[in-house]
Amino acid sequence: MPASFDDIQIGQVVSLGAAAVDADALTGFISAFAPGWATDRGAPDAMVYAIWARLDAVAHTDWPQTKRLGVDALRWVRNPPAGELLRGRMTIMAKDPVGEGKGIIIAQHDLLDEAGRLVFSCLTRSVFAR
Repeated sequence: MPASFDDIQIGQVVSLGAAAVDADALTGFISAFAPGWATDRGAPDAMVYAIWARLDAVAHTDWPQTKRLGVDALRWVRNPPAGELLRGRMTIMAKDPVGEGKGIIIAQHDLLDEAGRLVFSCLTRSVFAR
C-alpha cells in the first residue's frame, strides 16, 4: 500500500507479509526474554508481538507513513508453535485529515496462523503524508 493519505480507502486490507516461528529463534528468545517459559507452549506473547512488529516495519518501509502515534488494544489469542507460518494483515478502519500535508490513519492489524485463526491483533494510529 505505498499510497498517500488521500488514496487510502476505509475498509482497504493490506498484506503485511508472512513469517514463520523459527525454532532456533524461539529457543533463543525464551532464553533471553522469557525464562521459565517452555518451548512446547509455543511462542511467548512478547515474541508474537516482535514477529508482528517486524512484519509491520518491513511492510511500511516504502509507505508515506511518517510517524507511528500509537499501538493499543493489543490482544493475544494463542501462542503459535515452532514452525507455524504467520500472516500479517492491516485493515484501514478510519482516516482523519489533520492539515494540508498529512492525515491520521487508524488501522487494525491481525496476525493469523496457517489455518486462518487469529493469533494477535492491535490497533495503530499513524501519520501519513497527503
